[in-house]
Amino acid sequence: MIRKRRKITRMRGSRTVGGGCSKKRRGAGHRGGRGQAGGHKHHWSWIVKYDPKHFGKYGFKRPQKLIKRPETVNLAYLDEKIPELLESGVAVEENGMIVIDVTELGFEKILGSGRLTRPVHVKAYEFSESAAEKIEEAGGMAEIIE
Repeated sequence: MIRKRRKITRMRGSRTVGGGCSKKRRGAGHRGGRGQAGGHKHHWSWIVKYDPKHFGKYGFKRPQKLIKRPETVNLAYLDEKIPELLESGVAVEENGMIVIDVTELGFEKILGSGRLTRPVHVKAYEFSESAAEKIEEAGGMAEIIE
């Protein structure tokens, strides 16, 4: 035990209660400013110890962060990679048409940039309108996987 009786009970009746000159404990300068003053400067260690979550963002996230953006691939890329895909076994040739499941490549949506030079049966979760049109123009099929 440090002290049995609190200091204030002993100091009753003294003008400065152990603070020396009466001007010493006057004003907010004695406590380093008012409120949260000096939170990034001379009161930083206090913030770290007693209020570590004072700075930063907490709570609800903005809706844009919740929007899922699918992994996309263009028709030009698929047309260019068909020979490699056939060699690796990702694409298979059936009845004169090449069958590609783009989900095996890590893509989810087909976009219509570029053109197809041969009929291709493409399987994906989504197709843009132009991609679906170009695949059918080339004599292929656009199959949506559920």
